[in-house]
Amino acid sequence: MFELGLKITLAYLLGSLVGSLVLGQLRGVDIRTQGSGNAGGTNALRTQGWLFALAVMIIDIGKAVIAVGWLPGLSLPLAGRDPSIDREWLAVACAIAVVIGHVYPAWFEFRGGKGAATLLGTVGVLAPMALVPFAVVWLACVVLSGYVGLATMLGTATLPFYVVLDQPLNPPLLTFALLMTAFVIFTHRANIDRMRRGAESRARRLWLLRPR
Repeated sequence: MFELGLKITLAYLLGSLVGSLVLGQLRGVDIRTQGSGNAGGTNALRTQGWLFALAVMIIDIGKAVIAVGWLPGLSLPLAGRDPSIDREWLAVACAIAVVIGHVYPAWFEFRGGKGAATLLGTVGVLAPMALVPFAVVWLACVVLSGYVGLATMLGTATLPFYVVLDQPLNPPLLTFALLMTAFVIFTHRANIDRMRRGAESRARRLWLLRPR
């Protein structure tokens, strides 16, 4: 069990390296004080420009790929490979930990982003084809409504359906999909409140059906 605890901890600490906050420190800016106040890619794009936002996405997705695709199989000096630990469950545990680390980063007062980009990185390793329905629903929602937050929630909600239809005998992946859907909705609770009040910003460049 030491291997499980150590790797979950390392995945969490890796997730705590929030791209927008790490790069923001180099630029001398904290984007949590700008725009929507969120330390995610959308706010990075709105407040710092596309190049900054692209670098943020690379970091946030990349750390998830490392945490899920590399860390579970890594042989660590203090923790050998424990034969009692199921590798699929270990990968899922590391995936959950890296997303939580992004949202509640130990290095940045536990105030991070909403986990979307990091979640995409984990899904890209665990079930790459699940990104297809996610992308379709996300794009359709943004085009129809202009709400990026709503699109992210609905896109994430496709994950459990994908697992049930494509991999029904994969309890670790289904558990991950259900937990992450609930978690992403939770992290977007402020967006839900703003949409309810009609105060949520819209991505007007992608919102093709906006009123003329």
